[in-house]
Amino acid sequence: MSKSLAEQLLKAGLGDAKKLKNIKKEQHKERVQAGKQGKVTLESTVLAEQTRQAQIARDRELNLQKKLEAEKKALAAQVKQIIELNSISFKGEQAFNFTDGTLVKRLYVNATIHQQLVKGLIAIAKLGEQYHLIPIQVADKVLQRLPEAIILQNKQDEAAPEDDPYADFKIPDDLMW
Repeated sequence: MSKSLAEQLLKAGLGDAKKLKNIKKEQHKERVQAGKQGKVTLESTVLAEQTRQAQIARDRELNLQKKLEAEKKALAAQVKQIIELNSISFKGEQAFNFTDGTLVKRLYVNATIHQQLVKGLIAIAKLGEQYHLIPIQVADKVLQRLPEAIILQNKQDEAAPEDDPYADFKIPDDLMW
């Protein structure tokens, strides 16, 4: 009931102040209960749905990132295992120089391994801060999985070019660079 109607009824003698007070009290209780029960408006349902969709999109993105990280770790573990299982021991007295990024590094190897490195039969791989020598077939497998693990892989020359002017001159075996 509106105030003006309640006042008119009181003046006409059709209602009393006690009933008016009870009606107002009931109306107030209904409004409070409606607020507590959370009568949801259309705007709040749309907002809630948008929030839920945004959360689902964020969860998908996080799951994709986690999956990619797991795959990356699995590849790194495979490469580590492949390199460690196929590593060739290379202790020797002959220095072999190679570049690792912008740094020039040196490994001391024996003469046989030195020749194989030069000819491209052996490659150099890096795990952490250590260098490993691996056969070229293994290096190809590592390149497919993790290219940055291979530091040096010389290409094998099948034959000398036909128009090579120095083809008749042999390189002496005792020549050291």
